[in-house]
Amino acid sequence: MHPARLMDGVPRRGLGVGRWVGRHLSPERTFALSFAGMILGGAVLLDLPISSPAGAIGWVDALFTATSAVCVTGLSTISVSEDLSRVGQGILLGLVQVGGLGILTFSAMFFIILGRGLDTKEQDILRSVFLYAPRRDLADVLKFIFVSTALCEGAGTLVLWVRFCREVPWDEALYLAAFHAISAFNNAGFSLFRDSLVGFQGDAAVNVTVMALIVAGGIGFLALDELYRRVFGNHRRLSVHTRIVLIASAVLIAAGAGLFFLFERDRALSGLPWPDRLWVCLFQSVTARTAGFNTVDIGALANGTILLLVALMFIGASPGSTGGGVKTTSAGLLFMILWSRLKGFEDVHAFNRTIPRDILQRTIALVLASLMFIGFTVSVLVLAEENAGSLAQSRQRLAEYIFEAVSAFGTVGLSMNLTPTLNTPQKLAVILTMFAGRVGVLTLAFSLARNSVRRPFRYAEEGVMVG
Repeated sequence: MHPARLMDGVPRRGLGVGRWVGRHLSPERTFALSFAGMILGGAVLLDLPISSPAGAIGWVDALFTATSAVCVTGLSTISVSEDLSRVGQGILLGLVQVGGLGILTFSAMFFIILGRGLDTKEQDILRSVFLYAPRRDLADVLKFIFVSTALCEGAGTLVLWVRFCREVPWDEALYLAAFHAISAFNNAGFSLFRDSLVGFQGDAAVNVTVMALIVAGGIGFLALDELYRRVFGNHRRLSVHTRIVLIASAVLIAAGAGLFFLFERDRALSGLPWPDRLWVCLFQSVTARTAGFNTVDIGALANGTILLLVALMFIGASPGSTGGGVKTTSAGLLFMILWSRLKGFEDVHAFNRTIPRDILQRTIALVLASLMFIGFTVSVLVLAEENAGSLAQSRQRLAEYIFEAVSAFGTVGLSMNLTPTLNTPQKLAVILTMFAGRVGVLTLAFSLARNSVRRPFRYAEEGVMVG
């Protein structure tokens, strides 16, 4: 399917802002600046005295919290339930919602509702967001995104409200249900409970609802759209993109749950009844890729489990979703590239289709750039460390830094209880990592680079020994 078909039927009446954007900003820069502007605005609001019962929380912590919310990460240097007032929590939740769907999505829908239309440059910007969009009118795509979001979050709120009513009064239960449903669908991981969802470790209603919301938000709106049209419409064939997303997601959830049980059967899972063990394994496998909720103490997990969670966090969610990471499609394509090389195939095939070489090159570049960025973040965290302590303590902190960096880049939000102890330079490094993880490390690089000039010639090829 061709990305340009996404813009069919969109009115081409230009807006003044669109014309200015067309002259000065590339789609990548506009996309990155929209998130940066939202983060700065959110930080200003969170730093207001009205946002905290104890007064202003401080600019750095406000910036950290706003970045975590807009980038739907969930890492926090403060206690959301104690250090933020209801106003502050409302601001945080608004940032999560807008950040999850993207400010450009809200802006485009607003223009369409007003009937003003989008000019060519604005369409190019949205095309960069919805690269694999279905061949439908942009307005229909945006309407599906907003309707599906409202239905999923509404259904999740209803189920959680019924469950929380057993614990607290109905109005407080409704507030808790709405907050956690929105946080779960947007894969943010913010919770109003001190220990996240550890208190609901064996609760089937809470586990199933939160996992369903995380998966729905994490597989991407384009995959959801195709599944909906296949079930309720006349759409018969799923695209290669959607098939890879569904298969990769299922494999990662199943493999993650199985390995979690293998590593923790005599540790975190010991003493738990079998139903609770099942919920813990499934929940941590689902939430580790993007959401950041937890039903066990992450800092007390075995080394093998920590390594498993790092791998899941690095892969992350699917393209066009509310989650981060290098995406499930990248993991799937890397496996197919390796398989094709081992089989001696010149091209990479999937479901009787050939994957374009430019997509394969972008996948490899994305993974390598992501690993390099995470390495840079870990280096900053180590160099900015204060009072490293003994060698054993320093080694332990290194593992925590790696976990924190991958969690921030994957916009996951899990932590080995490290986040509140970060100093200011370390907080700034994690802020930049969350931003790069949400915007995309390649998109961020393109937004900072000058416009490329295509050379009118090619140099002669020469081989290089590899391996």
